[in-house]
Amino acid sequence: MTTIAYRTCPLCEATCGLELHMEGREVKLVRGDKEDVFSKGYLCPKGTAIKELESDPDRLKVPQIRDRSTNTWRDATWDEAFEYIHDQLLPILDAHGRDALGIYMGNPCAHNLAPMIYNRVLNQAAKTTNLFSASTVDQMPKQVSSGLMFGAGLSVPVPDVDRTDYLLMLGANPFASNGSLMTAPDMPGRLRALRARGGRFVVVDPRRSKTAEESDEWVAILPGTDAHFLLAIAHTLFADNLVDVGEHLRPHLVGLDEVRELTAHFGPEIVGPVCGVDAEVIRRIARELAAAPTAAVYGRIGTCTQEFGTTASWAVDVINVLTGNLDRVGGAMFNKPATGGGNTAGEGGKGRGVRFGRRVSRVRGLPEFFGEYPAVVLAEEIETPGDGQIRAMITVAGNPVVSNPASRRLDAALESLEFMVSVDIYRNETTSHADVILPVESMLARGHYDIALRSLAIRNVATYSAPVFDIEPGQHREWETLCRLAGILQGLGHSYDVASVVDDFVISGLVDKAASRGGQEPADLLASLSSGDRRGPERILDLMLRTGPYGLTLDQLIEQPHGIDLGALQPRLPDVLRTPSGRIELAPEVIVEDVRDRLVGTLTRDPGGLSLVGRRDLRSNNSWMHNLHVLVKGKNRCTLHINPLDATRLHLVDGKRARVTSATGEVEIVVEVTDSIREGVVSIPHGWGHDAPGAQMTIAGANAGVNSNILASVDNYDPLSGNAILSGIPVEVVAC
Repeated sequence: MTTIAYRTCPLCEATCGLELHMEGREVKLVRGDKEDVFSKGYLCPKGTAIKELESDPDRLKVPQIRDRSTNTWRDATWDEAFEYIHDQLLPILDAHGRDALGIYMGNPCAHNLAPMIYNRVLNQAAKTTNLFSASTVDQMPKQVSSGLMFGAGLSVPVPDVDRTDYLLMLGANPFASNGSLMTAPDMPGRLRALRARGGRFVVVDPRRSKTAEESDEWVAILPGTDAHFLLAIAHTLFADNLVDVGEHLRPHLVGLDEVRELTAHFGPEIVGPVCGVDAEVIRRIARELAAAPTAAVYGRIGTCTQEFGTTASWAVDVINVLTGNLDRVGGAMFNKPATGGGNTAGEGGKGRGVRFGRRVSRVRGLPEFFGEYPAVVLAEEIETPGDGQIRAMITVAGNPVVSNPASRRLDAALESLEFMVSVDIYRNETTSHADVILPVESMLARGHYDIALRSLAIRNVATYSAPVFDIEPGQHREWETLCRLAGILQGLGHSYDVASVVDDFVISGLVDKAASRGGQEPADLLASLSSGDRRGPERILDLMLRTGPYGLTLDQLIEQPHGIDLGALQPRLPDVLRTPSGRIELAPEVIVEDVRDRLVGTLTRDPGGLSLVGRRDLRSNNSWMHNLHVLVKGKNRCTLHINPLDATRLHLVDGKRARVTSATGEVEIVVEVTDSIREGVVSIPHGWGHDAPGAQMTIAGANAGVNSNILASVDNYDPLSGNAILSGIPVEVVAC
C-alpha cells in the first residue's frame, strides 16, 4: 500500500518541500511538494537522491569500533560503544585536562534539528576551549561583519529577491547552490522572474557560472578583489553625490563620514587594473544601483573564502546602506524567524554586540570567533606537544580532511590522536581515523525543522516535518547520542538513561529563562510542552515556537505539513540591532584598520600569474553527496577549468591531465578547456578527493576526483575572521 508523506529537504539551504511516496519504509518516488508554501513544487536532483540515500548499503546503522592494532572495524552495541568511549576518553581528559579534547562540527549540523540544539549542550559539557566548525572554511567573514555592524552573527540581511528591481551578486552561484546564507527555494525561477518583470541582474565572478549565463551581465573579476570593487562603487556613489541612505536608516546609523574617508583611496581608475574590471563598468554599476527603484547587493562563498573576506562581506552591506536599500522592501532585509532571534537587546535595539579574541589558540595565538577557533589551527593544535595539546577529538557530521586547508597534514594529524569519536552515517576520509563511529537514524525517522536556515530565508516561513516512520531496531536517535556523550563528559556515566537526565536538565534551564522573559510560571510553561509525553528536540522546538514572535506551537505546524506562510519580509530596524550603541555600526574599528593597513597596500599589486578558485555543482553539497550514483553519474565534474588562451600558452589539451602546484601541495587532474572562465584563473570544485584507503564509500571511491584543499595553506587566512583562504590561491599548471 502506497502512502504519501511530506518533508522539508535537509540536503541544502533551499529547504524545498518534498512529496514522498512510501511503501512501508521504502521510498518509491520523490516529487516536489506543490502545496509547500515556500517551494511550491520546485525540486533539484539532491531532493530526488533521498531515495538512494535511504537505501545506500554503505550507510552505517549500528556503532562501529576500530581495532587499532589491525586497523579493522567491527559492529558494536550502543551500550558497548558508549562504555568504550567512557573508559577510553575520560582517562585522557583526567590526565591532560579538558583542552585535550577537540570538537569539530560539520556543515550538515546546520541542516538538522538535533545537532542545532544539542551540539551546544555537548560543547558546554566538554568544557574545552578547542571548538571548531566548518564555519571558518566558508562563512565566518559574513558572521563577523554582520556581528560588528548589527550586533549578532546571524543578523545577516538577505536580498528581497521577489520584490527587487536590481540585484548585484558577487561570488555566488545559486543556480548550483540553491542559495547560501540566503534560504530561497527555486532561485533559478526567482531570478528569471526578476528579469521578466523588467529588473536587472548582474553577476560578478571570475567564472561565467550557470547563474552568470542567465544574468543580464557577467563581470569577470579577478579572484580576491571583491572588496576593492565594492569600495570603488562606494567611492563613485560619494563622488557623484549619489549617496542617499534614506530617512528610514538615518536615525539608526553611525560611521558614514568614516566610510566616505576610507573610499577616497578607491577611485575606479585605481581599482580597475587591480580587479580586472574597466573603470567605466564600475561607475556604471554604481549609478545603476543608485538609480534603481529598489536594489540589493549579495555576496557569498567567493567573497568569504578570500584574503579580504570580512572586509568584502562588510562592503556588501555598506553599499546596501549607501543606496538606502538596507531594511527596505526590495532591498536587503532581515528575516523574523518563528523560533525567535535570541532577543537580548534593550530599549531602542541596544545589546551587548559581539566580542572576539576572548581567548587565543595555544600554538599560533589566533583569536576565537563566536566561541570557536579557526579551522586553520586544528592540525597544529593536534601535532604540537605541551599543555593543552589536542589528544582526542569528537566530530559531528564533519569531514575536515576534505573541507579544510592543507588536507594531507590534517589527515596525518588525526591519525596521531590517542582517541577519536565520530557521529556520522559514513566511514569517510575523516571518520576512518575514529576509534568509534556512532551513526544517526534515518532522516525520515526523525522530526525536522530548519532553525538556522529559516532565519536566513527571503520570506518568513515555518515548516515542521514529522517522522515518516519509527527508528529501526538497533538504531539510536541522534539527540540521545549527543546527550549521552554530554553525560559522559559531565561525569554522569554512560548508561542509556543519561540521555533523559541531560535532556531534562536542558529543558529546565531553557524554560526558566523563557518564563523569566515572558513573566510566566516555569511549571506552567513546562506543562504546556508535554503533549504526548514529548521530549528531545521536539519539546525544545515547541518552547522556541511558543515564545517566538508569532506564538506558534509545534502542534499547529504538525497540522500544516506544507508549512505556514508568515508573510513577506518587513522592515525590522531598530529592533533587530544588538550593538551597544543601538545603531548600525557602518565603520567598525577593526574593518577600518583592515582597509587602511592591508587593503590600501594591495592597490599597486601585480595580479600576474594563475589563481585558483573553487566551484559548486547542483548535484552535490560540499562533500556530502558523492556516494550516490544518481548524483555522480554522467560526465566527470571534478576537472580543471582553464581559459583557451591559458591552455594554449601552457600546452594543455582538453581531456588530458595536468599537474597543479601551489606553495602547499600538488594534484593531478583532467583538463577542461572552456571560455566560461577568465584568463589568468583556473577552477577546481571543492568537496572531492575520496581516495582515502580507510574509507568505506564505494561509489565515492570509484569517482574520487581530487581534493582542491591540498593546494590551500593553513598559513593563509583572513585575520578579521580566521577564515581559511580557499579562493585566489597562486598556482602553477603544467601538462602531465
